[in-house]
Amino acid sequence: MEIKQTALAGTLESSDIQIMLSKGTDGIQITLDSAVEKQFGDQIRAVITQTLQALKITAANVKAVDKGALDCVVKARTIAAAQRALGTTDQPAWEVF
Repeated sequence: MEIKQTALAGTLESSDIQIMLSKGTDGIQITLDSAVEKQFGDQIRAVITQTLQALKITAANVKAVDKGALDCVVKARTIAAAQRALGTTDQPAWEVF
């Protein structure tokens, strides 16, 4: 699916992550800002990538600012940002959950 608009989900509060999605041309490109990037950066990137792929998004620029979010929060914020970017907030992709 193709991203229609730039979208944002999440906050900069502790134990959360802010995900911003915009149109991409060369696969899924992730820019991650996290205090725990050395320990968990690969896992955060993997959760974001797998979630976007499950939503059939193959090209996107992702900016993620992590404040210690658990995987379930990363996935939820990625789904919310993706649905906003695709304009499908009224059609939840239940199979991705």
